[in-house]
This record gives sequence, C-alpha cells and structure tokens, in this order.
Amino acid sequence: MKITELIQTGTIELDLKGSSKSAVIEELADVLDRAGKLSDRKAFIEAIEEREEQTSTGIGEQVAIPHAKTKAVKEPAIVFGRSLDGVDYDSLDGEPAKLFFMIAATEGANRFHLDALSRLSTFLMDENFRAGLLGASSKEEVLELIDAKEEAKAKEDEADEQAQAASAANQGSKPFFVAVTGCPTGIAHTYMAADGLKDKAKELGFEIKVETNGSDGVRNQLTKEDIARADAVIIAADTDVEKERFKGKPLVNAPVTAGIRKPQELLEKANSGNANVYQGSGESGNGEDEEDRRPAFYRHLMNGVSNMLPFVVGGGILIALSFFFEDPVNNEITPFGEILSFIGGANAFFLMVPVLAAFIASSIADRPGFAAGMVGGLMATNAEAGFLGGIIAGFLAGYLVLGFRRMFTFVPQSLDGIKTILLLPLFGIFTTGIIMYFIMEPLAAVQSGLVSWLDGLGTGNIVVLGVLLGTMMAVDMGGPINKAAFTFGIAMIDAGNFAPHAAVMAGGMVPPLGIAFATTFFKKKFNKQERESGKTNYVLGASFITEGAIPFAAADPARVIPSIIAGSAVAGGLSMVFGAATEAPHGGIFVIPLVNNAPMYIVAILTGAAVTALLLGVLKKDVKTS
Repeated sequence: MKITELIQTGTIELDLKGSSKSAVIEELADVLDRAGKLSDRKAFIEAIEEREEQTSTGIGEQVAIPHAKTKAVKEPAIVFGRSLDGVDYDSLDGEPAKLFFMIAATEGANRFHLDALSRLSTFLMDENFRAGLLGASSKEEVLELIDAKEEAKAKEDEADEQAQAASAANQGSKPFFVAVTGCPTGIAHTYMAADGLKDKAKELGFEIKVETNGSDGVRNQLTKEDIARADAVIIAADTDVEKERFKGKPLVNAPVTAGIRKPQELLEKANSGNANVYQGSGESGNGEDEEDRRPAFYRHLMNGVSNMLPFVVGGGILIALSFFFEDPVNNEITPFGEILSFIGGANAFFLMVPVLAAFIASSIADRPGFAAGMVGGLMATNAEAGFLGGIIAGFLAGYLVLGFRRMFTFVPQSLDGIKTILLLPLFGIFTTGIIMYFIMEPLAAVQSGLVSWLDGLGTGNIVVLGVLLGTMMAVDMGGPINKAAFTFGIAMIDAGNFAPHAAVMAGGMVPPLGIAFATTFFKKKFNKQERESGKTNYVLGASFITEGAIPFAAADPARVIPSIIAGSAVAGGLSMVFGAATEAPHGGIFVIPLVNNAPMYIVAILTGAAVTALLLGVLKKDVKTS
C-alpha cells in the first residue's frame, strides 16, 4: 500500500493555527474527523494524549508524529499539518515542531497499513525530505514529495538487501552488529530507531541487521546465524525484548528514542569493546548498563521484595479481615475468622521471608540459587530472625552458589545438567545451612532488639520516625529511597509493629493526590495537558502509586519536589500521632477500612495532600492556557 493512499489532500493542513501542543493535537484531529476517518473524535484525542504521556512523539528536527491505534478510528489515515512559526511540542531536542504527521490506526489495522505508516516514519529521518515539506506551496506538492521519496526508498532498500547478502558471503570485512527496536505503540518510533541505526551504521562503515518489534509483529527477525556472527548487540526499545538469545554477547541497552537521537553513540559503544557481556537472566553483569544503573545490592533486594509482596499483601489482608469475624459476646474469634487467620498468618505470612531470601538468591545466581535461598530463609523464619535474617540468607546463598558455579567450570558442557540439578543445589544448601545455623541466634537477637527499640519510642520520636518515612516516600517517588522506606515498613509488619507501614503508605499516597488537588483548585498553574493528567493522579494516589507524581516533578522539580516532600512528611507524622496501623502493606484506599483508627488516618492523608496542593498553588507560576 502506498502512503498516499492514507494521506490525501483532504487530510493536509498547510497552515496550522494552534500555538500549543494540545491545540495542535485537537486541530489535527478535527481534520481527520472532517475527512470522515474517526468514529469518536474525543476518544481518539484521549488515545493520542495517552501515548504522549508515555514519551513525547516530538522526535526533534522540527518533526512530531502523534499516533494512536484505537477503535475510535474508522479507517487508517494520516493527516499532515504544518506550522511555519513552530509549536512547543516537548520535543526530544527542545526545539519547536513545524511538521506534524498524525497517524490514526484502527485496532484491526492490517500489515499493509502498518507497513505504510512505518515507512512514513522513516522518511522523516531525511533532512532533504523535511526541507521539501517545509517549502511545499500546495497540498499536491506534498503528495508528490511523498511519492518520490517512497520510490527512492524502495530502490535504496533493494540495494541494502543486496549489500547485506554480499556481506554475509564475505564475513569479517567490517564490524557487524545486530539490533532490536520497539516502542509501546509499535507504529512510529520502532521504525525510526531502526532506520536511524541503519543509516548511521552505513555512514560509519559498519554493517547491521535490525529486527523491529512493531504493531505488525516481529519484522526482519534475527537468526541464530546473525547473532552468532554479530560483534555486539544493540537494543533500543521501551518494550520487553527476548534477551536470552543474546547470552554471551556484548549488549548495549537504551530507550527507543536513543536509536533516533543517538544512533552514533550506540554504535560506537558497541564497537568500542566496552559493552558488558550479557550473561543471561538473573546474573550480575548482565549487560543492562544503559537500562538499569541501580546498584547490584538494590536490584537483588528489590527482586526479593517484589516477589515476596503478594504473600505479604494477601496474607496481611486476610489477617486483618479475620478481626472482623469476632464474636462480640464472648470477644472470641469465630471459626471462619480462625480460617482466615490460619491461611493468612500461619501460611502466607510464614512463607514471606523464605520467598524473599529465595528470590534474592535467584537474582544473584539464577535458578540454582533459589533452593539455597529458600532453605536459608526458612531457617531464619524458624529462628525468628525475621526480615533481616531473610535478607542475609538470600545474599549469602546467592553469592555462595555463584562461587560454586565458577568453581565447577571444569565440569564438561555435556554434564551441565548434573551441575545445575545436583552439584549447585547440594553445595549451596549445605554451605548456606551451615553458616545460617551458627548465625541464626545473633540475627534473632538483633531483630528482637530492633523491635524492642521501636516499641519503646516515646511519642515525639514516633512522630519523627513517621515524618522521616513520609519524606523518604516522596523524595524519589518509587526510586531507591522510596523502596527503602517501603521495605522497612514491611520488615516492621513481619516484626509485629504495624504503625510504621501505615506512615509509609500515607506518605506514598500524598504526592499524586496533592498534585491532583492542585490541578483542580489551582488551574491557572497548569496547562491543559497537566490538568488532564491531574485527574489520573486521583486514581493513582488513592491506589498508593506514588509514581503518578513523576511527570510533574520532572517538568518542574524545583517547585514540585519540595511541595510533595512537605505533604508526605506531614501525612507520615500525623499517621503516627493518630496511632494508625495496618497489616496490609499495599492497596491504598481499598484497604483503609482495615487500618486501625481509619477515620483519622484518612484525615492524615488528606491533610498531607492539602499541604502539597497549597504549596504548589503558592510556588508555581501561572501558565498561559490554551
């Protein structure tokens, strides 16, 4: 299918009037609607804005490609708009956008439609093509430019295929790389990143094969022979990519926009010999340097915490619910309440620390570390060494098994199965168990001392602790500091002290809720897009998803971050003052009925959110609304 079958004179606007991002989106959508391409204009605009919230489609070089795949589209179409004055579109290079291609894809768009859409995205990488569009004097000239570019691109692709075939027959003459690109929608960025890498590789004298993971599925799929031949692998994607096939290869990981904006940097790193070698899932040094710069300790701990969380949440809620089934006459728990307590406490909660330790160990040493970590965590549980004992058991088991794996490298590859099934679990469980046997009692004493210290805190110190935990939840909104506070709260639940985690949850709910209140009551401080996003933050905040505050903090950190920290600190401190306590570590508003002193707990959260909203109302400047 030719691109000019999707873009016609009726979907071209050479003089856009909008002066803001949201105004241009609405204006382009109006063109599509008048052309009869949309069944629901409002729903289509919402889909476009939802895509913009993931990553701006202002790709730089004066180009923006807003796009959406939705049932609000009757038939696939493209609208071209031009603003010679330029519009601030939150572009990746910070420059105004002048050329706009709004892509409207149906949910059932076929491969031919998607192929045409992807080709258009790649054409816009050509500077001469962009210059031609900027200078076009009529709609017909725009269509002629697209047709000419499509014909030239087809010849270029044919020449590339011939060159790639010749290269495969003459291996080793140039550095050869393989790459994978992908974006959440899989329409524009996926293919632009692929073309960015291919064009820059040709310029630098490299050879490359790029697999695209787009809406039309995997294209140009990498073969085992391609990967074996490759000197390095580049992944430029914001979606999950199957990495196990790249085990043993130098791997450069980056967002999809890096393939568009920084292809030379990615290629030069792949060619430098400094890229980390991917060792397979769960092992350190896995090549994810661009994607994940977090310390190894943090990654392994979070792997344990995230896998343990369902046991804590499910078990905690069941335990809390069991108290609703008490006989008010005899003040005794009913048989059904006992069942809930048995399932949640004696079983789900009992598995919490062993699961924590097992997944920490498997993060370090892959599957062979799992069994040793589970046994070490179970020993910590039985000795009442608690959360601290589980963490130590997990890291101990993981690194011991990792050491044994290196020790047994002399085992022939043909006996790898025996090494994985017999040798590593046997030696891992034995050594972890022996060490844990001798340190369980000291760890239990430390755990007991920590609980006693918390129980003995006076009112003033309890408030300070709540303020500190609330502050930590807001500082990086889901980052390492936030997760440290969250992990501490879970540890205290395991220790039987339920107040700290109530402060943690209150502090985590405040940032998005406070921003939502601010966008509602101080509308002049936010643009239209921010006000729309603020509505979403009501849901995110109520659900205890602190990350909803991140886009606002990123856009205006000097004003937003102090405001949310202040609000979260107030909420955490008040939670402690009011004696709020919860055995359910997650769930936000949905588990508030299970919180001790729930009415005042709600007051603490709303007060903190109000503080954040008021500070934003004072600190932020008025913006020009569209």
